[in-house]
Amino acid sequence: MGLEMKRPIDQNIKDFCSEVGAAGPVAVEGGKTRWNLNGFPSENTRFIKAPKGILSAKPEEMTVTVLTGTPVSELHKELQTLGQRTCLPDRGGTVGGALAVGENDLSVLGKGRIRDSVLQLRYVSADGQIISSGAPVVKNVSGFNLHKLMVGSLGTLGLFAEVTLRTNPIPPISKWFTAASKHPQNVFDIVYKPAAILWDGETTWVQLEGHQRDVEQQVQKLLTIGNYEEVEGAPGLPRCRWSISPTEASKITREETGNFVASIGVGIVWADKPQSTKEVDPTVRRITNSLKSEFDPTGRLNPGRYV
Repeated sequence: MGLEMKRPIDQNIKDFCSEVGAAGPVAVEGGKTRWNLNGFPSENTRFIKAPKGILSAKPEEMTVTVLTGTPVSELHKELQTLGQRTCLPDRGGTVGGALAVGENDLSVLGKGRIRDSVLQLRYVSADGQIISSGAPVVKNVSGFNLHKLMVGSLGTLGLFAEVTLRTNPIPPISKWFTAASKHPQNVFDIVYKPAAILWDGETTWVQLEGHQRDVEQQVQKLLTIGNYEEVEGAPGLPRCRWSISPTEASKITREETGNFVASIGVGIVWADKPQSTKEVDPTVRRITNSLKSEFDPTGRLNPGRYV
């Protein structure tokens, strides 16, 4: 049986839309876990909260529809009773914040990417209109993928109200294994669909998920390339987050980053040192500015932030 919310969704979104309005600088305040990312909102910005609550969860269809002010932890707690999960990272923030930032979970190889999991998004535009993109079903939908464009936009193109996400079953077994290794890419050659592969230059951590028998088979394969032992979980992550080409993650050095933990196959590195700022390609900047101008001509949505 799915989870249902008593309060009508239309009214929740209408109330939120009224708060956003059609004039004046405005931004949504969530869990503030990534509040300093890519600038700070301007001093005269009006802060509002997105509506919260789970509208429906359909494990048989592997979808959940949720209001974006809902904490990720609350969403996952409710889905757990149905044996389901989403790919959203649980770092103390809200569903809308996770979408706005667009940073994937540590186990992205197993859970999938946020952008791919968004089936439908309802948001309030800069002129105070309710916009819907996508469809609340797991199938190919023709038309513009505005909902995917919105992921990672930091609320500069629209303010999120409701989202329908793909879910997937919680695996019966989820375990971490580690061994000394200077060649983390070897794991891909031997293990079938690891949920995560992490590497700090000397040690490799591998997360395996699935049914007991499947995990045991993959562990035996791991043991052919290293003395892997089960551990409680992933290593602690340094404070700075780098984004690089996935092919470069296994070539990173401490001279560049200080202590680091690289997500192999993903292109994300957590490091002691911040990543140096790279000049944005003029073509990319032109496209970004054009999108901002089209979606928010007056610059009222999250002023002070840039993508």
